[in-house]
Amino acid sequence: VVVSIVIKCLKFSQKNKKKSQKREMGGCCSDIQGGQQAVRGGGGGGGGGRSYQQHHQQNPTTSTKSGVVEETTASNDAVDFFYRSQGLQALFTPLELSLSASKLLDRDILSKSDPMAVGYVKRKDGTLEEFGRTEVIMNTLNPVWIGKFSIAYQFEIVQPLVFRVYDVDTKFHNLPVESLKLKEQEFLGEATCVLSQIVTKQNKTLALKLQRKDGHGAIIDLGSLTVHAEEAISSRQAFEMIFHCTQLENNDLFSKSDPFLRISKIVEGGNVIPICKTEVVKDNLNPIWKPICLTMQQFGGKDNPLLIECFDFESSGNHKLIGKLQKSVADLEILYQEKAGANFLKASSVRHDHMKTLKGQLFVDEFCEKTMYSFLDYISSGFELNFMVAVDFTASNGNPRLPDSLHYIDLSGRLNAYQQAIFEVGELIQFYDSDKHFPAWGFGGRTTDGGLSHCFNLNGSPSESEVDGVNGILSAYSNALHRVALAGPTLFGRVINKAAQIASQTVSDNQRKYNVLLIITDGVLTDLQETKNALVKASDLPLSVLIVGVGGADFKEMEILDADNGKRLESSTGRIATRDIVQFVPMREVHAGGQISIIQALLQELPGQFLTYMRSRNIVPHFGNDFHSPVG
Repeated sequence: VVVSIVIKCLKFSQKNKKKSQKREMGGCCSDIQGGQQAVRGGGGGGGGGRSYQQHHQQNPTTSTKSGVVEETTASNDAVDFFYRSQGLQALFTPLELSLSASKLLDRDILSKSDPMAVGYVKRKDGTLEEFGRTEVIMNTLNPVWIGKFSIAYQFEIVQPLVFRVYDVDTKFHNLPVESLKLKEQEFLGEATCVLSQIVTKQNKTLALKLQRKDGHGAIIDLGSLTVHAEEAISSRQAFEMIFHCTQLENNDLFSKSDPFLRISKIVEGGNVIPICKTEVVKDNLNPIWKPICLTMQQFGGKDNPLLIECFDFESSGNHKLIGKLQKSVADLEILYQEKAGANFLKASSVRHDHMKTLKGQLFVDEFCEKTMYSFLDYISSGFELNFMVAVDFTASNGNPRLPDSLHYIDLSGRLNAYQQAIFEVGELIQFYDSDKHFPAWGFGGRTTDGGLSHCFNLNGSPSESEVDGVNGILSAYSNALHRVALAGPTLFGRVINKAAQIASQTVSDNQRKYNVLLIITDGVLTDLQETKNALVKASDLPLSVLIVGVGGADFKEMEILDADNGKRLESSTGRIATRDIVQFVPMREVHAGGQISIIQALLQELPGQFLTYMRSRNIVPHFGNDFHSPVG
């Protein structure tokens, strides 16, 4: 079963996210350039995302590991271990839900109710999947349950939850709660919510009404249920280090070695699990590597042993061991404090059971302790996501009045590709936006004045671009098809610049907002360099750009913008993007894969991009008024 699960996840990753794997997997991927990149330890409770990790410079974990079919309630330990063994982090952000209730209905005559709570995840087809039961508490109408519900929080999907409370009959009190038949217990009420509603609360606590319907269908209030969420992680403590080596052995004949470090933790039984590797430094026997960050979750404790190996990179994948040594994080801190080096060891060519001390040494140039806040830390402390949409109105979409058009509005209610992308992405992100006022634009169309516009307000207003909620976007889009003539060409630069203006304003106003622009398009991009310029400029701002490709066009240029080959975008003036802010998904490939939804594919990198921005600006999630204080 374990092998089957891992193989299925790998097949999905290879089919749908090959380019992301090249960027993230480091030495695990097949291309030379990808293998030479770092697989950063750290990222902390990533983000949001199921431990949306941050390996490479752009950060996140979520990218290559979304072999998740649908709303999963708990992480799979086998798959989770497999990815961790590759130096990657968890698939999900594991949460623990604590429940309490008040003013429950008293069903007992001579005593009070004996309540138990049951948790469910509501599937897409409306069915409920149970994921936990509390213990039974005797004789109380205000229970505070000790038992916790474990659930995996996944940023890129909506996770509807249902909680039901029962009064357990005394004759069943000696039975394990798992064996209780709920039909035999008295129903005390039901409460529903979405998991993201809980985690976006400042204290991650949500109060819900317990209700049931009477015989006439009327809803009756039956007390309240309070749900509190906590991340099930041991520590946010992390250590950032810079390593360099001196006098490494040269394994190459006509040049110098191309060294990189691989760090593994040593677990019970002597097995080693890789947790991080540096980038390759070419042709250098005295290399200095970029900073790495190791979290406490990765190595377990400062005194736990780590295996540090230095390899000479080979494009064949048969990397040659230069030397190795064993140190704990505490040992590495001492090396830093004493400015001392540690000699590498290598098995003797004469006696393989004897380790030879080499001249090559490892030094720790920097060592500092950091707190790695998660995506949920920021969201629950008041940060929000500001959703924006830009829709392609170029003629290549086809006549909206004809059924073969990508813009055709089906009177039966079936959503076209544009409506589907708006609805699915907006439905999720709206939970992270308190006012739910979304800027919405069109591009590539002729407006009512006859002029061609590459950034016009979707609602027809000459000055105001915001609409109310996801339904407001869908309504504005539908109405715009009646007054805007499809034209062309396909230009992104102006809508990206418009979104960047809004993002810049949030910074100027010191707002706790991160902006997300969704661009839906069917065409081949005709302003590639202008778009690159806009994205490079926007990479310094709290902004991510999600691009959905609809139809059968060639989207190769979109993949360039995605920068999933590890090469950051470059502007026409030679400026390099400070981070990757683009995620592109062709809808046809997601549908062909059939394993994840468009929003899972599209949003999987967003929490990591969010965290990269926050950490690069030293913005920490304070629960008071001062949320912009730098990390110490």
